[in-house]
Amino acid sequence: YIYLCFRKIRYVFSTDIFEKLNLANQLNHISLLQNHGPEASESSTMTSSPSFSTHSDPIDPQPSPSRSPSYLDPFLSEADESCYTEVYPSIHSYVERLHTHLQSISVDSLTTNVCLSPLVQTVSAFKPTTYHSALMPWENKALEISILQRVKDLLDEVDPRTAAKHITKADCKVARILEVSPEEQSMMGVSSGMELLTLPHGHQLRQNLLERFETMSILLAVHLLGSTGSHEERASLLHKIIQIAAELKSNMGNMFGFAAVMRALDLPQVSRLKQTWMTLRQRHTEGAVLYETTLRPYMKSMSIGKESSSLSNTTVPHVVPLLTLLETSSAVGEETEMDVEMDVEMDVEMDVVMFHLGAGRTIAQLGCIFQSNAENKLQGFQEDPEVLELFLTDFQMRLLWGYKGAEKNQAQRYAKYNQVLNALSNKLEPATGSH
Repeated sequence: YIYLCFRKIRYVFSTDIFEKLNLANQLNHISLLQNHGPEASESSTMTSSPSFSTHSDPIDPQPSPSRSPSYLDPFLSEADESCYTEVYPSIHSYVERLHTHLQSISVDSLTTNVCLSPLVQTVSAFKPTTYHSALMPWENKALEISILQRVKDLLDEVDPRTAAKHITKADCKVARILEVSPEEQSMMGVSSGMELLTLPHGHQLRQNLLERFETMSILLAVHLLGSTGSHEERASLLHKIIQIAAELKSNMGNMFGFAAVMRALDLPQVSRLKQTWMTLRQRHTEGAVLYETTLRPYMKSMSIGKESSSLSNTTVPHVVPLLTLLETSSAVGEETEMDVEMDVEMDVEMDVVMFHLGAGRTIAQLGCIFQSNAENKLQGFQEDPEVLELFLTDFQMRLLWGYKGAEKNQAQRYAKYNQVLNALSNKLEPATGSH
């Protein structure tokens, strides 16, 4: 008699649990269809359903009420958590409430959501050969003197904070943090570029960001090394770039743009200019101290995982190490100039690699926070079209490689500019015999 009672209780309990799970999965599926589309719902169905044993041995122990399984109602208060063990659900049980909630969802709201797979982009977001600019002719050549002079004049006129805001605005658009339409979100399959860059179909976005990072660094280095005036003039320009880096880090919270500017200052062709750096220390001591004691150590600590920016202040996180790791690992046998260069830089301990991969998982979940921060930082900001152009990747590619060379092989373009920067640096301060 006791055995038969036990079997009856177990049957009712199991039926209740499976009914809860089926209803919960239906609600989860509907919610994900409404918010993220079919991809998210499929992954959720695979991960949220707990595994059950196929054995029906009546002597298996029952779940302990003290343990909260993964299918426990997330809307229950702590006082109500014990009801997942109810043998006979009450009129206000979890199952009843799921039934009510399921019936309250309008069928029309489901039919308006079309199940679409994310669109895998294979073409760069940058179109330098079709880019129109008021600052350069249609078929310009690489590094035209008149364009470089106009760019220099604009950089001299703009203050560091305004420049940092223009850079941040452009970075946020490329990273799909700002100005992402519902149609673009539907094609992406996610709501933010910060999540997209961690996914397999985010390959092109990762390539776009790496292209922007490298192009920005090269352009700033060219501006600095192309200044053929006195050491004082170069030191003044160097100080301006350091101030822009400080604004990006502290006021704008743009770690991506900050890393690009710091990369330009840390290039060997720039760092070897002893006379220029000495003049900086003499004429702009505050800037030199800021760079050597704050900005440079912070950049190094951030790259090796010992430092991270404040979430409440970050508009664009430091994603370059993550981008490099993901792209280098995904392009087996397709090594580019950037891959080779970054392979050397990323020759670090495994815990650093794991730190950046873990950071990527966190970044993917915080796209809405980065968007909110960026909107607050740029609230009321009125951009200058000409200044904004200086920091657009399409403009920079046209300026550096010209109309014909802007869309050539990436590895060839970067290798060419490595030689150009070497030549400009040696012209400013020729290498001594000991080198």
